[in-house]
Amino acid sequence: MNPSPYRMPGALFDAIAGGGGGAAALRLLGRAEHSRRLACAYAVTVAARETGGRAGEAAEHAWGLFTDATRAAPDAVAAVLTHPSAGPALFGLLAQLRHPNGQLPPPVHWFTALAMSAAARAGLPTRAELPLTGSWAALPSLGRARFPGARPGDRAEVRVDGSGHCRVTAAGETVEVPGLPYPGGPLSGPAPEPVRSDGFHGTTGRWHGAQLLTVLDGGAPLLLDTLDPPCFPHSARHPEGLSTAEAQRWAGPARGACRLLRADHPETYAELAAGPHLLVPLTHPGHGNRSGSSAETFGCMALSEPTSVTGLAVTLTHETQHNKLAALLHLFDLFEPGGPDRFYAAWRPDPRPLPGLFHGAYAHLGVARFWERRRETEPDPALRATAHAQFARWRLAAHEATTVALSSGRLTPLGHRFAQHMLTALDTLRRLPVPAPALHHAESAARAHRTDWHNRNGAGEGARRLSA
Repeated sequence: MNPSPYRMPGALFDAIAGGGGGAAALRLLGRAEHSRRLACAYAVTVAARETGGRAGEAAEHAWGLFTDATRAAPDAVAAVLTHPSAGPALFGLLAQLRHPNGQLPPPVHWFTALAMSAAARAGLPTRAELPLTGSWAALPSLGRARFPGARPGDRAEVRVDGSGHCRVTAAGETVEVPGLPYPGGPLSGPAPEPVRSDGFHGTTGRWHGAQLLTVLDGGAPLLLDTLDPPCFPHSARHPEGLSTAEAQRWAGPARGACRLLRADHPETYAELAAGPHLLVPLTHPGHGNRSGSSAETFGCMALSEPTSVTGLAVTLTHETQHNKLAALLHLFDLFEPGGPDRFYAAWRPDPRPLPGLFHGAYAHLGVARFWERRRETEPDPALRATAHAQFARWRLAAHEATTVALSSGRLTPLGHRFAQHMLTALDTLRRLPVPAPALHHAESAARAHRTDWHNRNGAGEGARRLSA
C-alpha cells in the first residue's frame, strides 16, 4: 500500500473556511475519509499480524475479503468503510492492538463484521462467525439480526452464497438479510427505489435496519438509526431496535427541514445531499434541541427528537459544520500542539480548549448564516423577530470566539488562514442591520450567559482575553 497525500484546491479551502463549500467540499472530504479508513483497515491488518494467533488469522481473512470485494464492487467497500460506525470500530481496534490491556482479546470481530458487510454488498460468496452482542448480530451499514433465544457465548454464522444472498444463523434460527435500504455509498451509486407511502424501510421481523426518513436530491438518503457497536457516544440504546412508530415522529420534521434548506439554504442543502447522512437519537437529550458530532463518525449527527421543522433545519446546519471541520482537521493541522488554556464560549457552560472553541465558532458561523436568511423568509412576524435576535446573538458569539482563536498564538499558518476567512465572513454579517429590539434581546442574552459562566467558572484566561 503506497499512500499519497490528499490535496484540496485553495479556493475550496477558503470557501469551507467562510462557512460554505457546498457539495464539492463534502464529496472531497468524503473521499478523504474513505481513504483514511482504508489506510486504517490496512494498519489493523498489520498490527493484528504482529499480534499473531487468532487475531492475526481473523484480520488476514477480513483484509482478504476487503481486497476481493474491492475488485468485484469497489462501491460496496466504500459504502461500508464510510458508514459512521466504521470509524470508531477501526480506530478503536487499532488502538487496542497497539496497546493491549492483557486481559481481553482485541475485538477483531469488529473488523470481520465490516469485511462481511462489504462481501454481502458485493455479492461475494464467503462465510464467517461473529460473536453475538446480547441477542444481536450486527453487519455494519446493513443492519442487525435479532435472536431472542440466544444464550451467552453463542455465535452467529454469516454466509453469502453464490447468488449473492446473505443469511445470518444463530440459536437454531436463520435470518435473511433483505435488500439494502439504499445502494452504494457517498462516493457513487444510483438513486434508491421509491420508498413506500409511509416512507420507511428497515425493520422486517428479526432484521432491523436503518429507517429511511427521506431521499434528497441526487438520491442521497437521510436515515435514522442507532449505530452498530461500538456505538456513537451517548446515543440512545434500543434493546428491541428502532420502531417504525418512533421513526414516524422524526419523518415529518426531517422532510420539512430538508424542504426548508432546499428552498432557502441551497448550499447547506447541497452539502447534506452530497452523501448518505445518519441521524442518531440521543439518550438523555434534556430540554430543547440538543445535538452532537464525533470526529470519527463522518456523516453522522446525534440529536434529540425534533420538535419543529426550523429547529431541526438549524441543527442539521450546525452539525454539518462540525462534520466538515472534523474531516478537514484529518487533512490539515490548524493548531499548534500543546497549550493548557481554556476559553469562554458563549454557547457552553464550561471553559473550552482551543480546538473546541474553534469548532464551536465555526458551527455558529453556520448558525448565524442560517438565521440571517431565515429572518428574510420567515412569514410569521413573531418568528421573524426571533430570527433577528438569533442572528444577532450568534454572529456576535462566533465573531468573539474567532477573534480569541486568532489571538491565541497557537494557530498554524493554515489555521490562521482558515480563521481569517471565518472572521471576514462574520465581519460581513456584523455589518448587516438588525432591528433595535432584537439587538437588545441578543445583547441581554449574551450578558446573562457571560455572568452565569463567570459565576460557575470564575474569570479564567479566556474571559480575560475576550474582555480585553
